[in-house]
Amino acid sequence: MLTNTLSLSKFLSLPLMEDHVMIIFVVPFVFSLLFLLLKKLVEKWRGQACYILEYECYKPTDDRKLDTQFCGNLIMRNKTLGLPEYKFLLKAIVSSGIGEETYGPRNIIAGRENTPTLQDSLIEVEEFYYDTLDKLFAKSNVSPKDIDILVVNISMFATSPSLTARIVNRYKMREDIQVFNLSGMGCSASLISIDLVRNIFKVRKKRLAIVVTSESIGPNWYPGNAKSMILANCLFRSGGCAILLSNNPSLKHKAMFELKCIVRTHLGSSDEAYECCMQKEDELERPGFHLSKNLPKAATRAFIENLRELGPKILPLRELIRYVLVSNLRRYMNNSLSKQSGGAAGSSVNFKTAVDHFCLHTGGKAVIEGVGKSLGLSEYDLEPARMTLHRFGNTSASSLWYVLGYMEAKKRLRKSDRILMISFGAGFKCNSCQWEVLRDLDDANVWKDCIASYPRSNLSNPFMEKYSWINDADPNTSTDELINKMKSLDFE
Repeated sequence: MLTNTLSLSKFLSLPLMEDHVMIIFVVPFVFSLLFLLLKKLVEKWRGQACYILEYECYKPTDDRKLDTQFCGNLIMRNKTLGLPEYKFLLKAIVSSGIGEETYGPRNIIAGRENTPTLQDSLIEVEEFYYDTLDKLFAKSNVSPKDIDILVVNISMFATSPSLTARIVNRYKMREDIQVFNLSGMGCSASLISIDLVRNIFKVRKKRLAIVVTSESIGPNWYPGNAKSMILANCLFRSGGCAILLSNNPSLKHKAMFELKCIVRTHLGSSDEAYECCMQKEDELERPGFHLSKNLPKAATRAFIENLRELGPKILPLRELIRYVLVSNLRRYMNNSLSKQSGGAAGSSVNFKTAVDHFCLHTGGKAVIEGVGKSLGLSEYDLEPARMTLHRFGNTSASSLWYVLGYMEAKKRLRKSDRILMISFGAGFKCNSCQWEVLRDLDDANVWKDCIASYPRSNLSNPFMEKYSWINDADPNTSTDELINKMKSLDFE
């Protein structure tokens, strides 16, 4: 510390330091601040309001829960798996952070994961649609005929007539309703849908919009043994959310949240990022969802690019000033000072100066911890995402809204609080947005039946306790022997 102080003093005592500071720091800094202020004023003048009036997360029935025994039976049904794959799956499931009360689609529950039908796919999405939309209309006292815009996002299922058309037909919506059916957008799709609605709101006044976000799990189960593809079977679970939005100023007093900004980052031009997360076939032409080893690298890069654009939009002026000054000071320090600080020439931004709550995509335990470490978040900040992952799993694009529901059920959200949502998706994409809470919120929503038991200090699942013998099994153990061993444990 003394050496660093002396080095800094020596640096500041250089001849003509005042002129250097004026040229290097002050002049560009003043112009940068003026530009940022002007940009913020222009964005505020051009933008239209975007409010969330209500949202409704989907809770499937208990007969669709995936506990340890069922998951073990599901693995046994795949005859292509051997001991290496059993060990890989055990490690993945144990470290996933997912509990025993998540939900799966009915065709998988019924043992028809290898032979899904079109009807299975339609039942999966319609069961979710009608449950959440019925509740959303009842909660908000809004008639389906009042809806001006409908956006549906499901990445891995498309049908004709479209999914939006099915909803319009079910609820007899107006002939002039604007509908958008998005596919292939991955886990970040719900914020893309919100951005689409926001842009329509800029040119259409006093509109009501609904965003319906979910994923089709049933027809996309991977029946093979490629490790990069069976991993998706472990992570994804059934879920969904319907969100009612408006830009009508007269409805602001009823609104829950107001959108302050949204930032979308797309790394599709990079082959490495593009290929790290995609639907494909394995060597035997069995379809599935591939997650490559380059996924963490692509996610990190997309996250950094997104924060670089997000920061100036939401950070207070004092934090921007601090960051610019510290960054420039470190940049122009001599080499010896950089070496003494371990080569860490960068300066981290404190996003907590602009954010009260962090709503993170539940892509997995590693995703949550990685984002938390990058932003310097506490256990309290990460609790909603971790508990959501444990209770509902990774529900793809709808996962953010379950995390938001946890915050509301725990009565964390108070008027004027700021929420930052961060999601990742295939492409590769990172999307983020900031919401302002417009009134105190305390609805237990989809968490009503279990919120009292959270947070849990122990998030471990029973897989290791029940199947730890797999790690000690003889390398020559056949698949039939593994299955017989697992079956014998079920009867103990």
